[in-house]
Amino acid sequence: GREHAEPRGFKIGLTSKKMQEMCGIDSPLAGYVLENRIYESGVTLDAVRYGRLGLEFEIAVQMGRDLPFRPIAYTPEEVGAAVTAVAAGIEVVDDRNADYTNKLDVLSLIADNSWNAGVVHGPWVTPPRDLAAVEAVVTCDGAEIGRGFGRDALGHPYIPLAWLANHQAKTERPIKAGDIVMTGSVVRTQFPTRSCRYRYELAGLGVVEVGVRA
Repeated sequence: GREHAEPRGFKIGLTSKKMQEMCGIDSPLAGYVLENRIYESGVTLDAVRYGRLGLEFEIAVQMGRDLPFRPIAYTPEEVGAAVTAVAAGIEVVDDRNADYTNKLDVLSLIADNSWNAGVVHGPWVTPPRDLAAVEAVVTCDGAEIGRGFGRDALGHPYIPLAWLANHQAKTERPIKAGDIVMTGSVVRTQFPTRSCRYRYELAGLGVVEVGVRA
């Protein structure tokens, strides 16, 4: 059975049109981030413990207040004002070798907690004025393997965050103060096939590192 752990926040998946098309699903997806799967920068992951280990490079945010149900939808500006800190965050995913050539079954994806297997985050810092313009760079053993910008998550990280706030407000577990939210990939997902040390930097905001033992 699954270990019991309290949700400490959420992940938002499928925040790019490319990923939505690849999976045949036309909106983002939410999953829980569990308390016992939040790791500090520098952790080493054993690839053999996962069906297929993937790393997603995202902007993590920490919420400063509850966003309960209300009849009027939350706007990106409102949810952005509720963010107290941001960090470079790597989401650990396990897609169990999903076959993307056949359209994915959205219900099995939800039952699988949208594949979330953990979060590794760097230091929390005050949100910059323009998160959309923040540049992301990922290296593997020092060689660059990808770069992107905050705007690569649906135009701005607060756009998927508003989607999540409105989605969760209709459930028993809306966003709460203290929650960590992973706002979606800004660099192409990596599926490590060899041992490597990944370094992910959000320019001006901080760095997070994770090792993979293949």
